[in-house]
Amino acid sequence: MERVTREAILPRFRNLEDGDVEDKGGNDPVTIADKDSEALLREGLTRIDDTIAFVGEEAAHADPAILDRLDQPCWIVDPIDGTRNFAHGKPPFGIIIARAEGGFTQSGWLYDCLTGRFCSAHRGKGAFVDGERIQSRATGKNPPVAAISLIFMEEERRQATRRHISPNYELVDIPFCAAEQYPRLALGENDVSIFERTLAWDHAAGALWLEEAGGKVARPDGSPYRVDEWDRKGLLGASTPQLWDELAGRYAEL
Repeated sequence: MERVTREAILPRFRNLEDGDVEDKGGNDPVTIADKDSEALLREGLTRIDDTIAFVGEEAAHADPAILDRLDQPCWIVDPIDGTRNFAHGKPPFGIIIARAEGGFTQSGWLYDCLTGRFCSAHRGKGAFVDGERIQSRATGKNPPVAAISLIFMEEERRQATRRHISPNYELVDIPFCAAEQYPRLALGENDVSIFERTLAWDHAAGALWLEEAGGKVARPDGSPYRVDEWDRKGLLGASTPQLWDELAGRYAEL
C-alpha cells in the first residue's frame, strides 16, 4: 500500500491533467491514479495469494459480474478511497484492502496516503494503528457526535433522518472517505455514523477493524455486515455498542 501510494497516487495528487478524471455517473469520479493503483494492487496481492479472487472497485465498474466473486474467498480493493477529495486536490483519501471468505471479512487494512496511518485487523485478533493495538473510545460529548451520510438516501428518508435522528446529535461533516470515517469512530473524534450505500470496497475492512477495536458495525436490524450483500442499503457504525443501540433505536423510527 505504501509503495502503490508512492508510485501511482501521490505523483498525481494536485497534478491531474485534462482527461485524467472521468465521471462514472452520479457524481462518482474516477481518475487515472485510481486505475493505476488498482493495477499495481492486483499485481501485488496476486503475488501474495493467487488462489483467491480479486474484486476491485474499478474492475467491478467495468464488469459488474465481478461482484459475483464476493461470496467466495477474495481480495476486495478500493484503490483510492475518497477519489472525490483526491480529484479536488484535498485530503483525506486512502487505500482500502480486505480479505473475505464466506461472505465475511477476515482481514482488513486502511492506509491514509498522506499521513501514512496504517489501520489493520484480523478477525478475532484485535485492531491496530501503526502496529499498536487500540481500543475504541467515544468522544464523551453530550450530545454524541454524529457523521451522517445523506448523499445516497432517497429524499423521504433524508428528511426523516433530519427530523428524528439529527436533533439528538452534534452533527459534523462527513469526510467522503471511509478510510477516514472508520478511524474517526474508534479514535475519539466521532461517536456514530450512518451509511446508506454499503459497497464492499468501502466498508469490508473498516467494519471489521472497528468491531475488532470494540465498536459496533451492523445493519439497522442488528444483522452483521456481509460483503456479498453489496446492493443492500443501510449500515450503522458506533464507537461503542451502547451508542450503536441508541442510534439503532432512533433509526427504527424512520
